[in-house]
Amino acid sequence: MTKKFLTRGSFIWKGAIVINWLNDLYKINKRESKKEIERSLVNAIFRIYDRFPRIGLRERIGQQEMSLDIADAYIHGRNAMIEAGVGIGKSFGYLIPSLLMNQMSQQPVIIATSSIQLSEQIHKDLRVIGSRMGFTTVRSVVGKGMGQYACRSRVAELLKTDPDSSLTVLAQRILNFEIDERADIKSGISDAEWSNVAVNDCQFERCHHKNGCLFYDMRAKLNAKAHEIDFIIVNQDLLIRDLMKKKEGTRSIISEQPALIVIDEAHNLEVKVRDARTLEFTYRGICRILDTTVQLLTKQSGDKSLFSQSNFIKKCFERIFKQVNADLLHHAKQDSDRIKVSEIKGIPLNQVSNDLKDLSLRLSILTSRHEREIDDAFEATNGLITLINVLAEIEDNYLIWASTPLRVATISICPKDISQFLKYALFNGKAPVILTSATLCQGGETLEEQYSYMTQSLGYKGDFLDRKSSPFDYTNHAMMYISNKVPYYHHDQRENYLEAAYKELVQLCNLTQGRTIVLFSAKEDMKYIHKKLISRTNEYTWAVHVQKEGSSQDSVITEFRKSNGVLLSTGVFWEGVNIEGPDLSQVIIFRLPFPVPSDPIYEYKASVTKNPFMEVFVPDMLLRLRQGTGRLIRSETDLGILSILDSRLSAAAKKSYREQVLDTLPFKEVTEDFSILEKFVQTKGIRRTD
Repeated sequence: MTKKFLTRGSFIWKGAIVINWLNDLYKINKRESKKEIERSLVNAIFRIYDRFPRIGLRERIGQQEMSLDIADAYIHGRNAMIEAGVGIGKSFGYLIPSLLMNQMSQQPVIIATSSIQLSEQIHKDLRVIGSRMGFTTVRSVVGKGMGQYACRSRVAELLKTDPDSSLTVLAQRILNFEIDERADIKSGISDAEWSNVAVNDCQFERCHHKNGCLFYDMRAKLNAKAHEIDFIIVNQDLLIRDLMKKKEGTRSIISEQPALIVIDEAHNLEVKVRDARTLEFTYRGICRILDTTVQLLTKQSGDKSLFSQSNFIKKCFERIFKQVNADLLHHAKQDSDRIKVSEIKGIPLNQVSNDLKDLSLRLSILTSRHEREIDDAFEATNGLITLINVLAEIEDNYLIWASTPLRVATISICPKDISQFLKYALFNGKAPVILTSATLCQGGETLEEQYSYMTQSLGYKGDFLDRKSSPFDYTNHAMMYISNKVPYYHHDQRENYLEAAYKELVQLCNLTQGRTIVLFSAKEDMKYIHKKLISRTNEYTWAVHVQKEGSSQDSVITEFRKSNGVLLSTGVFWEGVNIEGPDLSQVIIFRLPFPVPSDPIYEYKASVTKNPFMEVFVPDMLLRLRQGTGRLIRSETDLGILSILDSRLSAAAKKSYREQVLDTLPFKEVTEDFSILEKFVQTKGIRRTD
C-alpha cells in the first residue's frame, strides 16, 4: 500500500487514531487474508470509542457493537440488517466504520434517508464525527429531488407570460436569489403553489440559469467520479430513482462507481420504492412529454409527420381522461381517495401504443449533445407505453388507480411486486448494503422471525444482526394509557367516535397542561378535532397548533415549543421529529394506524397471503405505531405518557393483536385507569407547578 493513501484527493489526515490505523494497514500485504484487515479496522474502532470522552462525545450502549457489526459486514462484502433502538446513536454507529472503509477502499459511501431533514442532520453528524476522528476535509454532498428546488427558468417564463400572476412576489424573490429551495420559505407554502415554480423537466446544460442553480450544482456533485467524492447523502427516493435508471440503462443520477450503501430509516424503504416506481400521469403532463419528444426529434430529422402523430396520441389521451374524470366525480369522496379506473372503450389503444413505440425507437437512436434530455424523454415515453398497455390489459403486472392529489385528475400505475427489483438492483452483492432503523422488527424467537416482515416486503438477502435495544428507562420514566371509554370507530358512526375521543383528548392534554403531540392517521379526523378545539377555547388553557402543508415543519415545532401547547399532526410527525425535555410530555395516538384495506397496494398484498390481517395489516400497523410512540422519550432524562384513544387495544376488546402490541412497544407500565395515570403524572412531576 503506497504512501499516496495518506493524501488522497482533498483528504488531510491527522490524529493518532487514524494514523495508527493506517500504520497497521501498511504492514498488511495485499495477499494477506481479510482477517488482518478486519483486525486493523476493529482495533481502529475500539481506539475511537476509547477516546470518546476526550474528544467530547459520549458512547451509547450498543453503539460500539453496531459499528463493529457493520465493519464486519463491510469487510466480508455482505448485506446486513440491524435494528438500533431510540437513543443508540445509530448515525455515529454507521458513520465511524463508513469513514474508515471509505479511506481504505476508496469507494464512496452512499447514505440514503427517508427525509430531507434527516439527510441534513446526518450531514452535520458526518462533519462532527469526521473532524473528531481526524479528518479535516470530507468531500460530501446532500442530494435532494428536483421538486425541492426553485427553477429560475420557469419563474422567468411565468413573469413573462403572466406578469399579474398571484405568484409574482414569490417569483421575483426566486429571481433575486432570495429563495433557492422550498425550505427557504420559513412560513411554508402549499404543494399546489410550489409546483408552479419548482424544477420540472430541467434543461441542464442548455439552461441559461445553470450557473446560479443549486439543483444543477448538486446534480453535478452527485455524478462526480469516485476519487472526487467521499460521501453522498440522499433521500431514499433519489437512491431508488438512480437504481431504476441504472437498471434501465439510462444515464444515472449518482456516481457510476460501486459504492458502499447505508439505508437509514429502512422501515420506509418499501413505501419509498413503491412511490418511486409509481408513474403518475395527468393530461397536461402527457402533452408536455409529447411536445418535448417531438421537439427533440424534429430538430435532427425535420420529419413534420411527427406533429400529426403526436396530435393523434393527445386526442386519445384527452378521451381517456374525460372518462377518468367521470369516474372520479362518481366514486371519489375526497382528493386522497384512490379509485379503480373503469374499462377504456372506443379508443384505439393498440394504435396509440404502436405510435409511442415508434417515438421511443427514434429517441433510442438519436444522437445529440443533449444526452440527458434525450434520456429523460426516452424514459417518459416508455412510461406512456406502459400506461397504455396497462389500460389495454396487455400488461398485468401493474396496479392502476385514479385520484386527484393536486385537484387534477391523475392516473397512477405501480408494479405489483417490488422484491424482484430490489434483489436485482440493490441486494445483488456488488457492494454491501446496510439497512438500519429503530423499527425493523416484529415479535419472534429468532432473528429471522423478528425481521421476517421486512425481509418478505423487500426481498432482502443478507445477514440479520442482533437488535440494539434503546438504553432509555421506559420502566420508570414513562407510562402507557389505553382508553376504554371511546367507542370503536365505524365510518357510519364516525361522529360518535370523534366526540368521545375529543373529550378524552382534552382531559389528557389538561393533565399534562399541554406539551402534547397528537398523531392522527386520517387528515379528516385532525380537521374535525381542530375545528372543535378552536370553537371551545373555554375548555382548556393551552395553545392549539396544527401542522403546516409542505415538507418543512420547523416553524410550527418552534411555535409549539415556545407555547407548551398541543400540536395536531399527521404523516410527517409520526417519525423524524426529535423534541427532548419537558416541552413534550405526552404523545397521543388518536387511532391505531392500520392501513386502508381498499388501498390498491394493500388490497394486492392481502390477496397473496393466507392470513392478510395478521400477515399484512397488523405488522404494518406495528411498524408505524412504533415510529409514532418513539417521539415521546428522546433522552435519558425525558419523562412522559403515551395515550392511545383506540379501545380496540383495551383488555375488554380481546383483540388478537393486543399482546403483540404490548410486547413490541417498550412501555412496561400500562394502564386503562385514568386515576393511575394521574398519579403517575403527579409523582414524576410531569405536571408543572409553576
